[in-house]
Amino acid sequence: MPLPFLTADRASDQAADDLPLPYVDRDRWRRPYRPGPWRVGTAALLLLFASYVLFAAVVIALAGTPSDAGTVFGVASAVIAVALRLLRMGVWVSARGLRRVGFLLTRTVRWQHIVSVRTVQQPVRWLGLPRTVQGQALVLVRQGGGPAPETVLTSHNADFLARPQAFDRAADTVEAWAAEFGRS
Repeated sequence: MPLPFLTADRASDQAADDLPLPYVDRDRWRRPYRPGPWRVGTAALLLLFASYVLFAAVVIALAGTPSDAGTVFGVASAVIAVALRLLRMGVWVSARGLRRVGFLLTRTVRWQHIVSVRTVQQPVRWLGLPRTVQGQALVLVRQGGGPAPETVLTSHNADFLARPQAFDRAADTVEAWAAEFGRS
């Protein structure tokens, strides 16, 4: 079963070279990078755990009561939903704007409301934990501003930890999308 949210879209070899963004369908939401090994590994461990819980649900259904089996099946379904949501988290772009998908909340900012998107050196959270380390962050500044720019990506999150080239490519791609669609 193909899972399109696991891979970043790759431009076909036949795409026009004169286009700054080599995607034909720019209205489709796409992640400009591949999920990192920390995110994929965590999701894989959760899915492995869910398989054991599903097996337990079958055993309980055969030997126990249907309500107990239903409860365990519900727990397995919740674990699977959490794993899939972890894989879906990240930054997505389209011609409509920039979308940040979090675990519980998704926010979309239209390109017209973004003043700038740039990479800066600053203290960033390591794997989303309270500990901060010096790293790079892709920040966006909205029209009307606010007290501080919003952090979109960091070089030490679950997608880019120990992968600085991947962070640079993703940041450059998001900046290219902002340059292309922010001016229209």
